[in-house]
Amino acid sequence: MVVAITRKVAPSIARCELTRLDRVGINPVRAARQHEAYCRILVDVGCSVVSLPAEPDLPDSVFVEDGAVVLDEIAVMTRPGARSRRPEIATLQEELQRHRPIMSITADGTLDGGDVLQAGRRLWVGRSGRSNAEGIRQLGEILAPLGYTVLPVDVQDCLHLKTAVTLIGPDTFLINPAMVEPGFFAGFKTVEVDRSEPMGANALLIGDAVIYPEAFPATRLRMEQAGVNVRTVPADELAKAEGGVTCCSIVLR
Repeated sequence: MVVAITRKVAPSIARCELTRLDRVGINPVRAARQHEAYCRILVDVGCSVVSLPAEPDLPDSVFVEDGAVVLDEIAVMTRPGARSRRPEIATLQEELQRHRPIMSITADGTLDGGDVLQAGRRLWVGRSGRSNAEGIRQLGEILAPLGYTVLPVDVQDCLHLKTAVTLIGPDTFLINPAMVEPGFFAGFKTVEVDRSEPMGANALLIGDAVIYPEAFPATRLRMEQAGVNVRTVPADELAKAEGGVTCCSIVLR
C-alpha cells in the first residue's frame, strides 16, 4: 500500500517564509481548496492519504516534505534551515514513527526534505540556503550503513533542489539546467522544462503517474511527448508560498 502523509493548510499561510519570491497576497481558503484537490488526485493515483490537522501558528506546515526524508528502512527527521519551521517536526514525527524507525539531523546541521532527491540507492542533496554541509554529512552518515549513497549538489537561483529537478520516471528527470548542472545526473534521461516556464521542474512521481501543476502547459507537453502520464492539479496559490507538488506530501510504502 502507498501512503501519502499530508497536512491541512494553516490559515496563517500568508505569513510563510519566503526566499526567492516577493510576498504577495495568499488566499488561505483558495490554498486549502487547491490542497484538497491535490489530496483527491493522490487518492486517484492509488494512495491512502493520511491528513494531519492544520497547525494554525505554523504558516509553512502544509509543506510536510521538508520535515523528513523517508526511505524504505527509516525516516530521518530533518532540522529545517528556517528556524520558524522547526516546531513542525514534532507532530510529523508522531505520525512517521507509526511507519518507520526514526533518526534525526541535529545541530549544527540543517536539512530540508525538499533538497533531497532519491533514485534507487542514490540521494542527491542540494547545497542550498536551507540545507548546509553538516546536515548533508549527517544524512550520509545515517544512511551509509543501509547502503545508500548521498551526493551533494550545487543549486542556484532556487529554494530547493527539487525546485530544479525531480524524478518523472524510473530513469528520467525533469530538470531546469539553469538551476542545476545536468552532469550531476549522468546516466539518466532528462526532460528539460520549457524556457518560458523556469519554475516548472517540480513534479511528483507516484507509480506510473506524475502529479504536476496546471500552470506549466508547455513543459507538460514535453513530458507527454516523452511518454509520461501527467495528472495536473491547480497549485498556483500554494506556489505563492514557494511550495510545489512534492512539498505537500510524504509518500511511503
